[in-house]
Amino acid sequence: MVKVEINSSEKSLISLPQELLTGKRHLTTHEIYILEKNQNVAEDGTWDNVYVTEGENCFDPELIHFSYFSGYVILGRIMNARLTYNDLHLTCGVYRSRVKDCVIGDDCVVCNVAYLENYRIGNRVILFNVQEMCCTNHSKFGNGVLKNGEPEENRIWIGVANENDGRRVLPFEGMIPADAYIWSHYRDDPRLLERFVELTEYGNTGELNTHGFVDDDAVIKNSNIIKDAKIGKSAYIKGAFKLKNITILSSEQEVSQIGEGVEMVNGILGFGSRVFYQAIAVRFVIGNNCQVKYGARLLNSVLGDNSTVSCCEILNNLIFPFHEQHHNSSFLIATTIMGQSNIASGSTIGSNHNSRSPDGEIFAKRGFWPGLCSDFKHNSRFASFDLISKGSYQYELDIPYPFALVSPGQRDNEAITIIPAWWFMYDMFAISRNRNKFLKRDKRKTKVQHIETDPLAPDTMQEILAALERIIGLTAEYLQDAGNPVMNGLTAPEEIYQTAKDFLHQNPDSVFALVDNQCQKRYGAIISKPVKAYKMYRKIVKYYATKTLVDYCVAENVEGISYQVLEKIRQMPLYTEWENAGGQIIPSDKIQELFIKIKDGSIQNWNQVHDFYNECQANYGQWKLRHSLYLIEQLYSRPIEQFSIDLYKNIIDDVTVCAYEIYNASLQSREKDYTDYYRNMVYRSQKELDAVIGPLTENAFLIQQRKETSEFVDQIKRLFSQLEK
Repeated sequence: MVKVEINSSEKSLISLPQELLTGKRHLTTHEIYILEKNQNVAEDGTWDNVYVTEGENCFDPELIHFSYFSGYVILGRIMNARLTYNDLHLTCGVYRSRVKDCVIGDDCVVCNVAYLENYRIGNRVILFNVQEMCCTNHSKFGNGVLKNGEPEENRIWIGVANENDGRRVLPFEGMIPADAYIWSHYRDDPRLLERFVELTEYGNTGELNTHGFVDDDAVIKNSNIIKDAKIGKSAYIKGAFKLKNITILSSEQEVSQIGEGVEMVNGILGFGSRVFYQAIAVRFVIGNNCQVKYGARLLNSVLGDNSTVSCCEILNNLIFPFHEQHHNSSFLIATTIMGQSNIASGSTIGSNHNSRSPDGEIFAKRGFWPGLCSDFKHNSRFASFDLISKGSYQYELDIPYPFALVSPGQRDNEAITIIPAWWFMYDMFAISRNRNKFLKRDKRKTKVQHIETDPLAPDTMQEILAALERIIGLTAEYLQDAGNPVMNGLTAPEEIYQTAKDFLHQNPDSVFALVDNQCQKRYGAIISKPVKAYKMYRKIVKYYATKTLVDYCVAENVEGISYQVLEKIRQMPLYTEWENAGGQIIPSDKIQELFIKIKDGSIQNWNQVHDFYNECQANYGQWKLRHSLYLIEQLYSRPIEQFSIDLYKNIIDDVTVCAYEIYNASLQSREKDYTDYYRNMVYRSQKELDAVIGPLTENAFLIQQRKETSEFVDQIKRLFSQLEK
């Protein structure tokens, strides 16, 4: 209901902070005369509520027309100058606007702003054709804090990862997916959850004295409602429908933009991000260098840096950096997607629950890539870099094999098929260029979140080791069930395990399939080509570990690994369990250490949490190095000092072969685009093909990979030379 208040004829007494009035003065009688001649009105008829900048040529009243001023209005320098932004050219001043309780900086344009209340406007700001722009005294700008006297139910939560708010988090300016991850996925410690709220409230005075803010060089034009907004430097807003209770982080180096028809309510937009064309975001945190466009709906979600979503619907998700989802026919609901992901057209991830309550979840580690028209039943879980073939998966899935291809059965009542290590065997080009691809897409200047872009890292190596153990265990079951003679008389688990492991090593050409009943509810999964997968997994672990050791030797300018170097490496902390925390790979023990510091008060705010992440990143290289030594020793079941010359030779040979295989597989994968009949039939000639996709010989990635492979092979030949003596 609209309330009617009768204006008092008495002059209002306005109390202003003294710093706002420094360098300011009241209007002169002549200036008031010009203002009134130009059809301007002050609610206080004496114009005592309006302050202007002192100094010669700092205030030209002729540049204010048809405007209404109420409350207090403090104006910066207004002189006859023109502001230009793209094709928009406007003279500084205030025109046809209603201004109340505002501080406006130097050289600004306020033109056709129907209602502007309680804002601090920076310098060289353009406000043009804005219907309503106001700020309440209790605004939080999208942060999950409370003001004095507000009930707890007023707090803004984001229900990530689960539709029933069981994993909800509070948004705050500067939030990154790592923060949302540790908050949403460790729910069994009530004290820790209390401390997360306290970290968010740190520094909040609760005073009801909030004002909106538009920083220097921002441009807002042709927009409808902008309420309770904090808008950063150089931000560009055009044609927005509604922006309410939000923070828009922006800088001269990383300009954030909001375009036509956009509606954004209760959230935070990161530096250099762009939201266009009827997109809607409600209860959100959008990271740096993101795009949300073409009618996309982002609701109750956290979206990591360097992500692009368009046309689709994203509801109740925690999404790590480098997420791509471009299609109108896809939606993503109640998931934790750990980045470097791509959701294909027709994927309906969230439509199929296993109970009457929408409480199911999808958990996918980085590199998740579901095929066209895929749908999954909640709950389901996927290892890193799994490619899921087109299909409707009617039962819950638990896929523990990284870099795998998963295919549905021919009928609903059949086992699915899994080829572990598929990427390494059949599309090495795609997986090996991943790191460079993502690094090129990372345009951030503000890098709060550390992102591991290499598919080969401690988290994926941890998964590969687990997959190797699983293949050995399933092979033992297969050999026993098949009555293979190698199992005759064996009863001890250790003997059975070792015999199965030896069988995989000694029968590289053996062809059989395994059954893994855990991978799909009711009908299980067929594990295809397990021997090839086993050998490839081992090669990749050797390759990764050896490359990490080589990189260390190059960085330290030493010829190779000596006993002295080994001793130095062994002094480094060994972590064998790792977590992807928002895109940064951190040892699980360090996550627990962080929780202890949060609970005992050593860490008091989220900035200090981010400092902890930075400390982890500073030590990441050492931890990877120590972990790499551990991986090699795990593969051969003995300390490296006990390796024979033959074992060193085996490692060097395997890694050399693997390095060339990676390069050759990458070359062959790309070569198909130039030699396959069906890929070539759309081109009239080789020249046209080269003009469209570029000559194979000029592929920058392959050229660089060939050079790096050659150098790496030379380096690994020297790596163990001092230990072989």
